[in-house]
Amino acid sequence: MKKSPVILTLLFAFCFCRSYAQSPLFTNAVGVQAYTYRNSWTGGIAKVLDSVKVLGITEMEGPNPKGISPEEFKKLLNERGILMPSIGVDYGLISKDPYQMVTLAKTFGATFVMVAWIPHSNTFTIDDAKKAVAEFNREGKILKDNGITLCYHDHGYEFGPYGNGTLLDYIIQNTNPDYVSFEMDIMWTFHGGGDPAKLLYKYPTRWKMLHLKDIRKGIANDLTGGTSTNNDVALGTGQLDIPGILKAAKAIGIQHYFIEDESPNHASQIPVTIGYIKGLTE
Repeated sequence: MKKSPVILTLLFAFCFCRSYAQSPLFTNAVGVQAYTYRNSWTGGIAKVLDSVKVLGITEMEGPNPKGISPEEFKKLLNERGILMPSIGVDYGLISKDPYQMVTLAKTFGATFVMVAWIPHSNTFTIDDAKKAVAEFNREGKILKDNGITLCYHDHGYEFGPYGNGTLLDYIIQNTNPDYVSFEMDIMWTFHGGGDPAKLLYKYPTRWKMLHLKDIRKGIANDLTGGTSTNNDVALGTGQLDIPGILKAAKAIGIQHYFIEDESPNHASQIPVTIGYIKGLTE
């Protein structure tokens, strides 16, 4: 029986809408933070990287673990098709010698240098924030002049109130956007009382990368910037609204996503995380 043009048009529209509704939400490369394997490297660096490759992970945020030079580690990464677009460095090291961090980043072909912790006493204060802002602006200019972008990775303790917002707002608003960008750790953002998706939309040009992690249900938020590693769970099984966060990240153009699972169960949890994010649709 010959179908009328109207029926064919409706069928096409239905199929198109169905296909569009089921398009994948997460389409970027899957990355992982090297710190995830901090207790595994001693069992064999090449062996760990082989397991990373098997998972389909093609990006790693470094730098190299202990016991191997940056050059040797880069060679192992290259042999497995794993890129290192970003490296994490200590606040004290980059303050002391930002040029050394530039050299390290270029060894890996990284275009981002990330700092994940601002030294402070029990409570993170405005004085801590002001000092960090001055340091980041200084270091960020040096890095930019050498083709590298400095990113600060929030850790939850920056969500103490200040002015009309938080201390994190102060840091973002007072660092020079030409020199300083940010990497959001979505779990620490949530744990500190922030809303990851809203913050991504609030500062759409400042966020460049994401750490993907989730926190066990029932764990209360606080400003310590710390919780038991046993509270790290596979994405989609904890408290965070992962689809909402990934939708916001996609909307503002985040390109690099690194799974960071600090749990002793990371080997069993990371495949669940990858399956979950790859199964999300929009």
